[in-house]
Amino acid sequence: MGTERTEPGTGRNGEPGTEDGPAAQIPEPAPRQIPERAPGQIPAPAPPEPDIRTGAPDASTGGPDPRTDPDPAPGRLQRLAGVWRRPALRWPRRIASALVLVLLLPPLAAGIALRVNYAGDPAAGTYTRHRDALWMGHAWVDGRKKDADVRALAARLRTTGVRDLYVHAGPLEHDGTLPASAYPRARRLIGAIHREIPGVRVQAWLGDELATEGPVGLRLERAATRTAVVRSAGQVLDAGFDGAHFDLEPLHSGDADYLSLLGDLRRVTRAHGALLSVAAHQIDPLPSLHSVAGAVTGHPKWWSQAFFGQVARRVDQIAVMSYDTALPLESLYGGYVAQQTSLALEVTPKTTDLLMGLPFYYEDNMDHHGSAETVAAAVRGARLGLSRTDRTRENFGVAAYVDFAAREKDWAEYERGWVR
Repeated sequence: MGTERTEPGTGRNGEPGTEDGPAAQIPEPAPRQIPERAPGQIPAPAPPEPDIRTGAPDASTGGPDPRTDPDPAPGRLQRLAGVWRRPALRWPRRIASALVLVLLLPPLAAGIALRVNYAGDPAAGTYTRHRDALWMGHAWVDGRKKDADVRALAARLRTTGVRDLYVHAGPLEHDGTLPASAYPRARRLIGAIHREIPGVRVQAWLGDELATEGPVGLRLERAATRTAVVRSAGQVLDAGFDGAHFDLEPLHSGDADYLSLLGDLRRVTRAHGALLSVAAHQIDPLPSLHSVAGAVTGHPKWWSQAFFGQVARRVDQIAVMSYDTALPLESLYGGYVAQQTSLALEVTPKTTDLLMGLPFYYEDNMDHHGSAETVAAAVRGARLGLSRTDRTRENFGVAAYVDFAAREKDWAEYERGWVR
């Protein structure tokens, strides 16, 4: 889901990570020797102190004394400023100023727009429709979770709006197949969930890395691979799951092979009386931004709004991965979720469940600033988008990612802001 969070004890090869060895011991420097001198002799200058990082003599020795030597920097700056003010450089100055404006104004304007989008109050009644979902790790189907864990989960969910559980049953192999050994305790889990939380549905979460930006991964352009994925969906439905939930990344906007696959999957899920749901990329916040990002970085992060609508018309549920945005402030992130909610509502059929993702985890890196991407901001943003675009939409909810990284704070903000 975006930047993958690894559940403890999982992974394609199941290999444990390495541990750092002991810290290197820093040798203690030998005491400095003070040479003997005759009475009255003027002492020679002391040798320079070693650099604490390299042990080499201080490179600054012999340089200008900051207490007595004038700083040459101001003189150089004044000369440069004089050159820059010359009449012959008038047009270069104007071009440079224009470039600065071109680079700074769009981000500034976007930031202001997102902050404004986060302003105001959500409409009354924009709370849970009891169509929410929770992504859950592989431990629930491989035997690590026990009956006591199911009872604790039931106690947690009874006062929420969660109706669907996306339980990780994969990953798919790169050829689209799925070994039955990947989910040995699935039937036991499904039976326990149905018994402890009647009405809650258990869907098999299947996914894999696509070979869209590298040489390794699942290739949707191969008909045999798509056929194997469809068989894998029928396989988990035969095992008792109430639906199949697919998360294939990175999936580029406009992928016709993906749309073809969804059509084939829909026929299988309907034949089983089951659900078809997908995790979806975010929508272009600016027109054709995915094309620009693809051309510049090779990674078109977003889908076009039109492609999002094409996907939404082929599934029963679509959950937007509305996190890992790299936005630095909570107000900007909340405004972004409000915008994403409106864009998605505009093209999602009323018969399809639209779910907005909630970040039930904390990280601080280039993609995700935990202080900004909070559950509270995401919930408020989703309510604002719902209020402005389709306040009475019933087939709407939120999806929490992910159970094994969730904190009590995340659950509390979800219940306080969305469940009431």
